[in-house]
Amino acid sequence: MDGGAGAQVNTARGGAEPVGVQIQQSRRLPDFLQSVNLKYVKLGYHYLISNLLTLCLIPVMAVILIEASQMNPDDIRHLWLHLKYNLVSVIICSAVLVFGSTVYIMTRPRPVYLVDYSCYKAPDELKAPYERFMQHSRLTGDFDESSLEFQRKILERSGLGDETYVPEAMHYLPPQPSMQAAREEAEQVMFGALDNLFANTSVKPKDIGVLVVNCSLFNPTPSLSAMIVNKYKLRGNIRSFNLGGMGCSAGVIAVDLAKDMLQVHRNTYAVVVSTENITQNWYFGNKKSMLIPNCLFRVGGAAVLLSNKSVDRRRAKYKLVHVVRTHRGADDKAFRCVYQEQDGAGKTGVSLSKDLMAIAGGALKTNITTLGPLVLPISEQLLFFATLIIKKICNKHVKPYIPDFKLAFDHFCIHAGGRAVIDELEKNLQLTQVHVEASRMTLHRFGNTSSSSIWYELAYTEAKGRMRKGNKVWQIAFGSGFKCNSAVWQALRNVKPSRNGPWEDCIDRYPVKVVS
Repeated sequence: MDGGAGAQVNTARGGAEPVGVQIQQSRRLPDFLQSVNLKYVKLGYHYLISNLLTLCLIPVMAVILIEASQMNPDDIRHLWLHLKYNLVSVIICSAVLVFGSTVYIMTRPRPVYLVDYSCYKAPDELKAPYERFMQHSRLTGDFDESSLEFQRKILERSGLGDETYVPEAMHYLPPQPSMQAAREEAEQVMFGALDNLFANTSVKPKDIGVLVVNCSLFNPTPSLSAMIVNKYKLRGNIRSFNLGGMGCSAGVIAVDLAKDMLQVHRNTYAVVVSTENITQNWYFGNKKSMLIPNCLFRVGGAAVLLSNKSVDRRRAKYKLVHVVRTHRGADDKAFRCVYQEQDGAGKTGVSLSKDLMAIAGGALKTNITTLGPLVLPISEQLLFFATLIIKKICNKHVKPYIPDFKLAFDHFCIHAGGRAVIDELEKNLQLTQVHVEASRMTLHRFGNTSSSSIWYELAYTEAKGRMRKGNKVWQIAFGSGFKCNSAVWQALRNVKPSRNGPWEDCIDRYPVKVVS
């Protein structure tokens, strides 16, 4: 029997009438009821609903065109006479139209463009491979065997590679953290990123009208923003801000503040500098919940140039579409889940609560509930709403519908806070390996660089040549307090990586397989 045909016919020996017919279903033919891929049905539904208005307008426009084509000169003359003898009505309608248009143009939010950004890459001598990290931790003499074993296990499961960076003071034996060393780390990171940003954009420091700097744990006097003003001799009337203690999500907060300032001050540039300082915040005790940041946080920072000038649209990479901020600080558990304190021996560090992931999940749920209606196609919103109604009326055990954010975004920049954070968001948002690749590879190559990690991830996507015109990017970050913040960008062109990018010398080696 020909397996492709899927049928077998038995006849009499002499070729007489058939004595029996047996038809067998071929295993090569699909059972269409079982093999229909629902994702394609859902995609078709999405396209139908998203273009419903267009589909409804097409017949209306067709009728208008047909009627217009049938008008003769007499019809046109009668229309003109009607308008002529109702001149007052025409003038009033025109005045209302002009006034309304003027009010709309004057009051609408000014677009904010991301001209370019730069991520700092530390020199090779500051790299901290796994073996060297553990060796130095042992030689300091501050950690007992239990703490050393705990750090070893965290590092093995962290998703960090052997090329992440720790500050210079931590390479000495014994380590030499000091105020001066912390200032030097801050200067190297911030000035390194800004020098590259100014070189790539050809913007003069004197043209900067707004400066926002965020660093959670290091807030000296004069401030970090003052250090930048002094270094680059920024103008005297600059609006400068220094955000401290706001955790890893402060980068989105800084962008939001800069956006608000650009709505007020016309025709200017805003620079956002996001970093974290490790030198004075290394923990030298044995409380395990305070040892985790030692294993995850690494040197890094980013500088971002924003503009509200219409002429910059032609050269800008992205336009800011939305910023959504969620703060759960009113809840005591959320407030204390990332908490800087002293241990029993009086040593200062940042303690991470065992409830951190659950609290982050709650903050994420609140954030995407707000963000969803702003970005999701109408098809997803209707499905979500319909599921809620069915759940309320018919069956309380109906599972809630999880909106498909892949229909709203092309790229995802999930804060590289740790492997568990990325894994949970990949699972809960039903993302693919490609969607979280930038986050995993950033964690592997640079570690957790706090508020700047989302910019290293965006740089990874650009370096891979994946950013096309019209693509939407979702940057999402979590921070102490507890906060979950999102920023949505839209690419204005096919974006290529900027000069001296952080992935320039290693992008061909990525992605790499992260050991489980």
